[in-house]
Amino acid sequence: MPPLDQADHGSATTCPYCGVGCGLRAAADGTLSGDAGHPANAGRLCVKGSALGETLGPAGRLGAPQLRQPDGGFADTDWDSALTTVADGFSRIIAEHGPEAVAFYVSGQLLTEDYFVANKLMKGYIGSANIDTNSRLCMSSAVAGHKRAFGEDVVPGCYADFEQADTVILVGSNLAWCHPVLYQRLVAAKQERSDMRVIVVDPRRHATCEIADLHLPIKPGSDVTLFNGLLGWLAEQDKLDRDYIDAHTAGLEAALTTARAAGDIARVAQDCGLRAEDVAAFFEAFAASPRVVTAFSQGVNQSSAGTDKVNAIINSHLAVGAVGKPGAGPFSITGQPNAMGGREVGGLANQLAAHLDIEETAHRELLQAFWGCSQMPEQPGLKAVDLFEAVHEGRVRAIWIMATNPVVSLPEAERVRAALAGCELVVVSDIMAETETARLAHVRLPAAGWGERDGTVTNSERCISRQRPFLPSHGEARPDWWIISQVAARMGFGAAFDYAGPEAIFDEHARLSGYGQAAVPRVFDISGLAGLSRADYDALEPRQWPLPAGADAEFDSARCFGDGCFATSDGRAHFVACTPRPPAVRPDVEFRLVLNTGRVRDQWHTMTRTGLSPKLAAHRQEVTVDLHATDALASGVQPGGLARVKSPRGEVFARVSCSGEMQRGHAFLPIHWNGQTAARAEVGKLIAPVVDPISGEPEFKHTPVAVSPLPVRWHGYALLRNDDADSAHNWLARWGEILPAYWCLIRGEQHLQFRLAGFEKPQEVASRVRALLGAGGDADWLEYSDQTAGDYRAVWLVDDRLEACFYLSARPDLPGTEWLSECFASERLAGNERAALLAGAPSTRANEGPTVCACFGVGRQTIVDAIRDQDLDNEAAVTKRLRAGGNCGSCLPEIRALLADVAA
Repeated sequence: MPPLDQADHGSATTCPYCGVGCGLRAAADGTLSGDAGHPANAGRLCVKGSALGETLGPAGRLGAPQLRQPDGGFADTDWDSALTTVADGFSRIIAEHGPEAVAFYVSGQLLTEDYFVANKLMKGYIGSANIDTNSRLCMSSAVAGHKRAFGEDVVPGCYADFEQADTVILVGSNLAWCHPVLYQRLVAAKQERSDMRVIVVDPRRHATCEIADLHLPIKPGSDVTLFNGLLGWLAEQDKLDRDYIDAHTAGLEAALTTARAAGDIARVAQDCGLRAEDVAAFFEAFAASPRVVTAFSQGVNQSSAGTDKVNAIINSHLAVGAVGKPGAGPFSITGQPNAMGGREVGGLANQLAAHLDIEETAHRELLQAFWGCSQMPEQPGLKAVDLFEAVHEGRVRAIWIMATNPVVSLPEAERVRAALAGCELVVVSDIMAETETARLAHVRLPAAGWGERDGTVTNSERCISRQRPFLPSHGEARPDWWIISQVAARMGFGAAFDYAGPEAIFDEHARLSGYGQAAVPRVFDISGLAGLSRADYDALEPRQWPLPAGADAEFDSARCFGDGCFATSDGRAHFVACTPRPPAVRPDVEFRLVLNTGRVRDQWHTMTRTGLSPKLAAHRQEVTVDLHATDALASGVQPGGLARVKSPRGEVFARVSCSGEMQRGHAFLPIHWNGQTAARAEVGKLIAPVVDPISGEPEFKHTPVAVSPLPVRWHGYALLRNDDADSAHNWLARWGEILPAYWCLIRGEQHLQFRLAGFEKPQEVASRVRALLGAGGDADWLEYSDQTAGDYRAVWLVDDRLEACFYLSARPDLPGTEWLSECFASERLAGNERAALLAGAPSTRANEGPTVCACFGVGRQTIVDAIRDQDLDNEAAVTKRLRAGGNCGSCLPEIRALLADVAA
């Protein structure tokens, strides 16, 4: 990690990963730690937050503005030329084809100030609503559900509700892996209160189920049926809070009519693929708990019926008056660090800033008067999937993509790639130079990265926190708000975008939130933070909204709607009648498995940042397709082997896993791997562009696929010394077409590892290895070959220091690589170690096995040996002995499984 800029604005900042919004402290020596004073995490960090220092170097960074050259390459240019190219291109296309011919696609990775300026330029001054965000892919169903029920996109509760609830229901959320710090808060609360219950509703038996008192492995797409059944049962059992309903809600009877169609418990269980006794236990637990939290995430949102799923959950809470009260309420857990901040400033195509509605005349007029702009779009713009389809069709001729990688993350990813390849003007602002999306740009603009940026983010519980710079900007990188403002000025809008710094943008954002509240009241109001000086902005402590002007120190913003007053026109919460409908695309004879997608524990989005960390690479080194053992057998694949996962839109190569998490008929693939880290691993290629008709959120959790063996003839791996920041990119560029059908890149501490497999004969591969690794004349080149067995090994040494090694076999059961990784730390290898390298087996070095605890680098074999040798019988004893599980705790489910395995 580079040294701190001693002229920084303060050492307290906020993590750039999930929506928990953990605070961090950056020390003068460059180390990062959890901020004990931040309300979200109180000093805790997950492994991704702990490893942030490994991702802050110059590797892969875009250091200067670049323009695409006639030969398809890129050349550095100055900022003025790049900004003028962007402004002139957008202005020309608008003049020729109108404002609907241009678009922005932004990201929950942006700071609120960046988001605000982008939204202002597109909607207020260009006059189009064609600005959408990758938050469309994860949280837009929650937004739509909140607005239908509450009248405004408001999460009613706070994190403390998880700790105060008697029953916590987690729906479509692997909290242990995707929001580890919030999970640890829940674990601690459950340990303190033996009567607290946790119920997990999810098709997979994932790590979060370890703390569940009840797991409902629901059939994908049947969430509305389950919660409709709950609502109908509550009415039948006379469990409704009639006083609350009569005083504060509307629409119950219509919702009940639909809910009763779900039938009795037996029918609900049958339709949801559950046991009747488990459904009954769930219903009874919900009714018996006045303090009940239902937290939901991507498993609910990422669906063609996501909005109805959200409203079916909210209906159940309204029915018992469990909204906005301590320990009670529906809770949407956001996926990105600033998904909430983007919603505050109108980052979605169907929103305006400050929670104003684009289709409401009074709202548009209010915003237009505040900004002093001459135009304002009257209809929503294109949502993400439709936006890129419009690019493909040529209706959108210029697009500016900021801080996101849609060529990997969007459905039907190959069509997105083709759309951008044919687009008249593609502008990409990013910190990384070689993302799949950046490669298709005409103009690449270097954005400031985490640790360099200055602004605010808002987490899942509506808490605004500062991200403060503690590093100098890389190269010529600039903040996104500055880049956007400079383009706006060159388009003729300079007076409206003349910001002295991010504090001026935040002030405008805060003033707008309070502007016109008498005529157009909104819950979102942070006008109490308007007028901050630069010093006050620098010193801003985490604050939840709402925080209206004039609020005193006792103003309680932890929860909303606890008084029964809602943001609807009639002041009541609205029940929404939700009719169950099956997923739009269903399995058939050819594509019989249902594919679910999501995150793994130690990676983030498309790995452009977490992929730089050796610590984070250690846990899950390759993309794996997880199957039920019966489905693996029926598909002709086996654990550890390679498979082709195919849908009607594309195919992905993956290694097979049978973890025990999957039901029969289901498969799981992680979303992270891309063309920079693996061959044919972009899961977006498989996904159909089917979206929720209300929210526009894609169906990522229900894709019919077929799994078949990948008929490779050899397996292998190459480990290569990694001496400079761009070694990975350089190796990929050097190998080019030489790489085999299957490869996956894994970063180690001082080396790069490529897992490999191919269709050629093993002998043919062995003959190319010397050229592949580029061994020089001054190298010691050691080889071993057994053509009968199909084995080949090669080691390249320079002055007795390991530079590279290559292992190939006709069988997939290659020896582990953990001990090889340690060899790269030695400046000189002893003779027995050289022999061990060629033999493919460790000599004196211990083989720890695959990493379980990434925080402390503890391998599986080390844990198993300690359990057996020290007679350890619980995870606390393992932690005391090895530290494993003692930080973020997300490896504790695996440790418990190892304890059970050894005991068995």
